[in-house]
Amino acid sequence: MVLTRSFVRAKRPCTNGFRWFVRQFDEGGNYQELLDTMVAAGRVGDACWLLEQFGPTGEVRVVDEIEADALVFAGTLQVRGNVDVEGKLHVGGDLRVEGGLKSGGELIVGGNLRVEGQLRAGGPVTVKGDLRAGWGVESAGDLRCGGELRTGWSLQCAGRLRLDGSAFVGIDLHSEGDLRCAKGLHVGGDLIAQGQLRVAQGIAAGGSIHGAMHLEAGWGIKAGGVIHADGAIRAGESLSAGEGIRAGKGYGVFAGLDVQVEAWESSARVCAPDKPEGLMSGWWAGPGVL
Repeated sequence: MVLTRSFVRAKRPCTNGFRWFVRQFDEGGNYQELLDTMVAAGRVGDACWLLEQFGPTGEVRVVDEIEADALVFAGTLQVRGNVDVEGKLHVGGDLRVEGGLKSGGELIVGGNLRVEGQLRAGGPVTVKGDLRAGWGVESAGDLRCGGELRTGWSLQCAGRLRLDGSAFVGIDLHSEGDLRCAKGLHVGGDLIAQGQLRVAQGIAAGGSIHGAMHLEAGWGIKAGGVIHADGAIRAGESLSAGEGIRAGKGYGVFAGLDVQVEAWESSARVCAPDKPEGLMSGWWAGPGVL
């Protein structure tokens, strides 16, 4: 794919960036070669802008490993070993890594991201497709996944966590900001959100669930340990906790918000060792597991 001067000018680039482009490439050049040259010159932001304007390509590049200061690639990357990028890593298509992936800066993948080992990012993470990690995921900033998310181990997010698909986390999930999931959320261990915790469908955790503000699920919420929120607890259907259900001081516990009152006994059951204080709706079923 060749980008000409007129193509680039039509996207209304900044004056400084366009002047540099003309000095370096005159009438234009091969898309990926332009990106590589910009990154090598330290103009990573310009390279990312170009990729955002002209989108991904169908090119597939297979390499043994990647070690770079920064990387912007328009196609799909397949890496047989590890990826270690000091700064920003931006891939227009899919990124498949058979080893581990480490990015010192922001990580952006326009397609699916598959990492067989550990994924560590020193900045925000944006994956427009599915995100799958054989081990764990660590993000030093916000994390957004446009598809399904699966990790074999834990997920640590130092910012806000937004999931547009279902999520399956093998061990613990810890988000230091708001956590929003557009489908269902399943966690093998503890689930902790230091902000709002809102899931459109159901929440299931093998350990405890804690929300530093309100905790809300469109379907049911089930935890092997405690379900606890510093605000209100709201479930469209049932609530079940092996060790207790506790809302914040002055807040209520609500089950069956999306179920007719006549169906509460079967579809809005509240199960815990002790009846939650402030239980405002739902059918108290006593100890037991749904």
